[in-house]
Amino acid sequence: MSGPMFSGSITALITPFRDGQLDEDAFQRFVEWQVEEGTDALVSCGTTGESPTLSHEEDMRVTALCIEAAKGKAPVIAGTGSNSTEEAIMLTRHAKQAGADAALIVTPYYNKPTQEGLYQHYRAIHDAVEIPILIYNIPGRSIVDMSVETMARLAELPNIVGVKDSTADLTRPARTRAAIGKDFAQLSGEDGTVVPFLAQGGHGCISVTANVAPRLCAELHDAWKERDFDKVSELNDRLMPLHQALFIESNPAPVKFAAKLLGHCDDELRLPMVRIQPATQEKVRSAMVHAGLLN
Repeated sequence: MSGPMFSGSITALITPFRDGQLDEDAFQRFVEWQVEEGTDALVSCGTTGESPTLSHEEDMRVTALCIEAAKGKAPVIAGTGSNSTEEAIMLTRHAKQAGADAALIVTPYYNKPTQEGLYQHYRAIHDAVEIPILIYNIPGRSIVDMSVETMARLAELPNIVGVKDSTADLTRPARTRAAIGKDFAQLSGEDGTVVPFLAQGGHGCISVTANVAPRLCAELHDAWKERDFDKVSELNDRLMPLHQALFIESNPAPVKFAAKLLGHCDDELRLPMVRIQPATQEKVRSAMVHAGLLN
C-alpha cells in the first residue's frame, strides 16, 4: 500500500427520522449535499447514525440508500459492528453485497472481551467477508480498549486497514504508527482533538461536526495536507466552539438540532435519546454563528 486507504474529513452521518420512520428522502439529499461540500468519505449507521435503535432491515436500508446517493463520488464506510460476532458478520456481508467500500466495526460493547477475544472477533469477521475493515476503538462507550499491541496483530491481516480512534489519547497515533507503519489509516473519532491528532501522525477524522460544517472540516484537512498551518489554525478556532457544543448532551441529539437549523431534517430521535434542552439549543446556535454557518 502506498498510503492510507482513507484520510481527510469523513462524516459520521446522522439518520433522519420523521414520525418514527426513516426519512429516506431527507437522508439521500443530505448525502448528496455532503458530497457537494467536499466530504472525503461517508460513514453510515455509526453511533451518530443511531445504529443501536435501527432494526437490521433499517440498518441495511440506510447503508443501501447512502451508497445509492453517493453515486460513487465519495467512498461509503458502513457501520456493521455488534457485540455479537455472528451479527457483525451478517451486517458486514450485507455491506459488501450492497457495494460499500469498507466496514467500520466497533469493539464489542457490554460483554467486555479480553484482548484475545477482541482479536478473535475481528479475525472471524475478516475471514468471513472480504472487505476493508476499520476498527472502531471507543472505550468510553464500549468499556473495552483495544491495545496498540492487539491492533498491530490485527493489522497483519490484509483487510484490516485502519482505526477510528475515539480514545482521545493523543499519544496513540504516534505509538500506533511506530507499531504498525504509516500506511495504516488512523482516523480520529474526536473532533476537538483533530489538529493534534494529525500532528502526531493521524490521517483524518470521522467527524460529527462535519454533518453541519462539511466544507469547513474538509478545508481544514486540505490545509493540513498543504501545510498551510495558519489556515488550519484559523479554521480550528472557528470550529472549536461547535465541536464542544455538539457534545454538551449525548451525541447525536445536538448535531440533529444543528442540522434542523440548517433545514436538512427534523431533530427527531429515537428513545432513549431525546431532543436537547433549550439552554443547549442556544449554545449550539451560538457556536454555529461563530463558525459562520448561521447569521
